[in-house]
Amino acid sequence: MLHFQHFKENTSGIEVPDKFTFPFYYEPHPLTLVATKELQEYLEKQTDFKHEFGLKGTELKNAIGKMFGVLVVKKTDNSLGYLAAFSGKLADNSFPDKFVPPIFNMRSEGSFYIEGEKKIEKIGEKIELIKKDENYLSLKKSLKKLSKKIEEDLAAQRKKMKTSKLSRRLQKKEASANLDAANFNILNKKLIQESYNDQFYYKELQEYYSYKIEESKNLLADFENKIMGLMALRKKTSAILQNTLFEKYRFLNQQKETKGLLAIFNNSSSRPPAGAGDCSAPKLLQYAFQHHLTPIALAEFWWGISPNSEIRKHKNFYPSCLSRCKPILNHMLEGIDMEENLLLKNLTKKEELSVIFEDDHLIVVNKPPEFLSVPGKEIKDSVYTRIKQKYPEATGPLIVHRLDMSTSGIIVLTKTKEANKILQGQFIKRTVKKRYVALLSGKLSKKQGVIKLPLRLDLDDRPRQLVDFTNGKKAETNWVFINQNNNQTRVHFYPITGRTHQLRVHAAHKEGLNTPIKGDDLYGNKQDRLYLHAEFIEFTHPTSRNKISFTVPADF
Repeated sequence: MLHFQHFKENTSGIEVPDKFTFPFYYEPHPLTLVATKELQEYLEKQTDFKHEFGLKGTELKNAIGKMFGVLVVKKTDNSLGYLAAFSGKLADNSFPDKFVPPIFNMRSEGSFYIEGEKKIEKIGEKIELIKKDENYLSLKKSLKKLSKKIEEDLAAQRKKMKTSKLSRRLQKKEASANLDAANFNILNKKLIQESYNDQFYYKELQEYYSYKIEESKNLLADFENKIMGLMALRKKTSAILQNTLFEKYRFLNQQKETKGLLAIFNNSSSRPPAGAGDCSAPKLLQYAFQHHLTPIALAEFWWGISPNSEIRKHKNFYPSCLSRCKPILNHMLEGIDMEENLLLKNLTKKEELSVIFEDDHLIVVNKPPEFLSVPGKEIKDSVYTRIKQKYPEATGPLIVHRLDMSTSGIIVLTKTKEANKILQGQFIKRTVKKRYVALLSGKLSKKQGVIKLPLRLDLDDRPRQLVDFTNGKKAETNWVFINQNNNQTRVHFYPITGRTHQLRVHAAHKEGLNTPIKGDDLYGNKQDRLYLHAEFIEFTHPTSRNKISFTVPADF
């Protein structure tokens, strides 16, 4: 079997898992660690393909990392091995024997997709040809020039009418003091007629120019209609091509049932996003089902430099993406006994919620790590629900601010609507002082600094955040070095803004500290917990108006 790879290392002492990997939150199984090690050794030395991963010390313009995956499988004779795959395509468009083939190779020579792309390109060329036509450009220029002249003429006429109106008003005022009633009436009628004449002339001028504009637009209409027609044709051709492509992507499951992308994503109430079906996990499972191999364990890792917007660390393991892969894998893994979702399992644990301050208006609590601030879709237990149960008579919305689920530390809640409104105002105006302590997985060369990286939600992989200088929301963090020990750095974070995952992204991103917070399962490496704690807060009490502060030291 071409793409089945036997383990080079002796794995007889490693126990085979009873259940398959839950692909969206997992700890890599020891068998996948062996497979990953062997694949990474191959990547370091291979000459089968050319792709610039940006690992040679110089960041080339076209360098980009890539997600790779390994799938440990069992053959019908019960022997173990693994399959390897990469997400998307390699820079040289090759398909080395080391990796399983794509679900559908849209770029094979003479394929319908390439022919369809050529048709779309030709339509685009026709559009550009019309847009560059000398007659078309000349007519556009003339229309622009005419529009400007009309605007200037009408403005001049309005100014003239305004001056005439003022003159008539002065004449009328002067006449009322110097003329008798009969002569005043004659003058007044004359002035009214002048006003009508001005208005009539302005209206005639408008109609004349409207005719001239329409005449000029009609000359352009042939060109514009051709462009619009071609653009509609291009859009229709592109949609047909895309739908045909979607139907070529057909996915198997253990029961040998096949489903196309459109059918899969119709069930998820959205169209397939770009790249759906080209990630490593679906490729690996497809090959396994096609060749009667039983999936045992899955792991995916990043190889190379990180994209500018995302946080991907070289050799780190990552879960399958939610937007592209989850609907597909829900079908492909149907009927397979999987491990529990460790995230939900952790969230169902009964955590103690200690109250560190309470009066008639406020409650201040110390939230444990991996505990929700507000109820989630699947887990209802949270700071909010606990406090609501404990204080059913509270009239306020309770929650004033939140902490990420994985972050521990101080949360302030309110018992009354009035207190909530006042405290919310302080958060909005950024007069609340907050300090976090974090343990970073690595060393820093500087002692303090400011990080300004705007953030937005990664719509393709919620709840991850992206750095986006175009569409992101302002996010700013001050930080100060505390100490270093055993290749770990303790820092204080002082967030100026309060974006989701702000401190985690600012720590991990290559343009931030480039050093993830220890235990960060989204932007670093998962451990027993996220080592980030909200240890200090200061604000103005909503009724006494005195400054109050609270400190809860981190337990790490």
